[in-house]
Amino acid sequence: QVQLVESGGGLVQPGGSLTLSCAASGSIFSIDAMNWYRQTPGKERVLVATITSDGNTNYAGSVKGRFTISRDNAKNTVYLQMNSLEPEDTAVYYCNSQKRVGGLIYINWGQGTQVTVSS
Repeated sequence: QVQLVESGGGLVQPGGSLTLSCAASGSIFSIDAMNWYRQTPGKERVLVATITSDGNTNYAGSVKGRFTISRDNAKNTVYLQMNSLEPEDTAVYYCNSQKRVGGLIYINWGQGTQVTVSS
């Protein structure tokens, strides 16, 4: 079992920046990838950014060039640096982990953190 705890959400003005953190604990051995998703009311949860254990990254087109995902393995923490925030970025942001055990993949989710971009 992997436990994920997000932090860093809040209210920010358009054009501002926020950094989200996701701290992993528990059975963190052999986590292959960590992801950030976001979800707004009435819509499905969508993938925002991915980082693999070897450091490769991928971003949704809507955030590419504005958001950066990174990992600190010593702290078992994943970050999402969000710049040039827009009202359309308002959502609950969720951290997600993918872990291999015996050739199977296990998925874990954090509780989510609210990001609101508004004047």
